[in-house]
Amino acid sequence: MNNVAKALLIARRELSAYLSSITGWLILAVVLLADGLLFNTVAMAGEKKSFDVLQGFFYFSSGTTMVASIFIAMRLFAEERQQGTLVLLETAPIPEYVVVAGKFFGAWTFLLLLLALSAYLPLLVLVNGKVTLGHVVAGYAGLMLLGAACIAIGALASAVSPNQILAAVVSGAIIVALLLAWMLAKKIDGPIGDVVGFLDLFDQHYRSFSRGTIKLTSVVYYLSLAYGALLATTAVLTARRWRA
Repeated sequence: MNNVAKALLIARRELSAYLSSITGWLILAVVLLADGLLFNTVAMAGEKKSFDVLQGFFYFSSGTTMVASIFIAMRLFAEERQQGTLVLLETAPIPEYVVVAGKFFGAWTFLLLLLALSAYLPLLVLVNGKVTLGHVVAGYAGLMLLGAACIAIGALASAVSPNQILAAVVSGAIIVALLLAWMLAKKIDGPIGDVVGFLDLFDQHYRSFSRGTIKLTSVVYYLSLAYGALLATTAVLTARRWRA
């Protein structure tokens, strides 16, 4: 069995774990409920153009996606450590990057399922308005990329934390720090301020997706952030295997 097949097997195992646990279904139910309530009370409130409704939907969906990503990713390695099964992965003849990739894609697939189940909400705009396919595609592309970055950060936090609660706190703190980068950037002049501003997780990169525009620089940013976090997670597992 090659490494790709091993990664897919681990991803399927992770996805099955979410779908067979009450936690996974609770995440689906709570997030979809929150999306539905926010859509009806915020995005659809008052007389708005269809563009504004869609933009509002993708705006608040970014928040529920980030929160969902934190709770989805917190169990990836911390739960294995709590149950005593992490040692099996550490001693198995599987490269660390395969384990990390498999767990990441399993968690991300679960998030994509969640996003797919919310797709009926923007379609409700068709009742009294028009929906631009490009806007919907761009919005969901942004949510997918944002979710991928947050899950990768959550995987890193889960790898360095002794339990799931601490993993959620650590990943939440990192994500909040990235969300507030634009505020820090305003206090710093010159190239350093530009770099800090570019690190902003939402305002600098996601807003364009919520408005129906896909920016290549933002795609590269999210993919690079996810790759960097997964690379760091692999390094943590490698170091732990060497110590063992």
